[in-house]
Amino acid sequence: MFQPELVKSLRSYNAKTFAADLSAGIIVGIVALPLAIAFAIASGVTPERGIFTAIIAGFIISALGGSKVQIGGPTGAFAVIVYNIVHQFGLSGLATATVMAGIILILLGAFKLGGLISFIPYTIITGFTAGIAVTIFTTQIGDFFGLQTGAMPGNFVGKVAVYAKTFGTIDLYTTLVAVISLAVIFVWPKINKKIPGSLIVILLSTIACLILKKFFGLETATIGSRYGEIPSSLPAPQMPSFSIALIKQLSSSSLSIAVLAAIESLLSAAVADGMIGSKHNSNMELIAQGVANIFSPLFGGIPATGAIARTATNIKNGGRTPVAGIIHTVTLLLIMLFLGKYVVYIPMAALAAVLVSVSWNMAGFPTIKALLKGQKSDSTVLFITFILTIFIDLTVAIEAGLLFAAFFFIKKMVDLSEVQEYNTMPKGLLPDNLDEKPLTLPKDVLVYEISGPLFFGTVRKFELAVNQASVEYKVLILRLRSVSYIDAGGVRALLQLKNACENRKIKIILSGVCAQPEKLLDKTGIAEAIGKENIFDNISSALARANELLQ
Repeated sequence: MFQPELVKSLRSYNAKTFAADLSAGIIVGIVALPLAIAFAIASGVTPERGIFTAIIAGFIISALGGSKVQIGGPTGAFAVIVYNIVHQFGLSGLATATVMAGIILILLGAFKLGGLISFIPYTIITGFTAGIAVTIFTTQIGDFFGLQTGAMPGNFVGKVAVYAKTFGTIDLYTTLVAVISLAVIFVWPKINKKIPGSLIVILLSTIACLILKKFFGLETATIGSRYGEIPSSLPAPQMPSFSIALIKQLSSSSLSIAVLAAIESLLSAAVADGMIGSKHNSNMELIAQGVANIFSPLFGGIPATGAIARTATNIKNGGRTPVAGIIHTVTLLLIMLFLGKYVVYIPMAALAAVLVSVSWNMAGFPTIKALLKGQKSDSTVLFITFILTIFIDLTVAIEAGLLFAAFFFIKKMVDLSEVQEYNTMPKGLLPDNLDEKPLTLPKDVLVYEISGPLFFGTVRKFELAVNQASVEYKVLILRLRSVSYIDAGGVRALLQLKNACENRKIKIILSGVCAQPEKLLDKTGIAEAIGKENIFDNISSALARANELLQ
């Protein structure tokens, strides 16, 4: 049922729950400020657009979402896509692509396709997430070392080339600020795990840099020196431009935004479920994400999704209903209205350190290490997705990853499937019930047992095995107890086998037919052609029928 979690939560809401939500919401709102700014800058847009996104999209995701504790806003996952769209089509193109992505997300939720996201292999998610992490890291090298790079190209190779040419312009003071900030971010969790180190770094680095500038004249780039003042109010809503030509050009990018938003939001909701022992509504969550991504660009925002780190912070600080998420957006709005003028003093080096730490956590080195120890096929899919995300495009990476994952899966199914021939066996034929005695196989009866699915990938193996039968026989029993799935290719192979056997006056008996194959054989008429009197649940009955036919 399409009902926001907020409506359900308010039915049993009380003062105690509100107190917990209020505390958590305020903390998350304060924590979200530097992250919203950092992700906006990493995406190639001005800092205030990240704040607008966190307020507008964050409110809608909490108000309409299917999760109790999901916190929405801009995330690092979108940085690569947004940067490239802005570089090619400008801010108006980004707004159009984001609205298109929002519509796609609403359709996914409305048609109850939230469960489809689980079909994307974990290796692909790990691969493109690591690729995004590397790309975010490369966008921050200039600010981390204070390089005089000028305008940056949109592609990975171009960025690396610019850094190589301009590394001689490194600023030691800026580098020192960035290195100390990064060290504090990684050390802080040992001191306090509830308040993220990124918030502490932003506060301390801003104060320290202001003091050093006043008394020692040391300067480093800040948000104010780079982007100017931060607005103290939300902009008036403005509709993006739409045209057939622009929609065609942005279709791939909008699909990437939608898929990434769906994946990250549902992963975040699933993680949150495990932390609070609840269950989210994936379809309602997708609809909320869609509405949020339609309204966010109208107010100057960028794409948004569920943010795992902020959601976890919300839970750890006591948030248990969507009210906490709404309070987090109100907190951000109040900060922008009354404290926005102080945001301009935040050093770019400190924000670069925050994003470097984000990229490190996104990379998921323990997960990659574990996957590399597994099957070569998984490692290959991971590597292909990773490389294509960095050097080409996220959409191409996901498409190629899915293609290779499907290919390797089919190959595994083919390798695992077996077609085994049974004729004269000294110890007899094993019955379906292993507690029973071995069965005697009549002289003119041939038994083939198929293990694994009988589909287009395994049909050839089945056909070759039957054609190469080493004995003469009058009755052929196909033992299908281990065949849980048959497709059109498998049905066609059975039909061809039946016709070939009829020409040689050989009778076919089916044994141990499972539910899906039985239903398909009925629908396609194969069961009727073979004769339902020749289809049995177990091998004992099939052998008894074979004896009847031989007599």
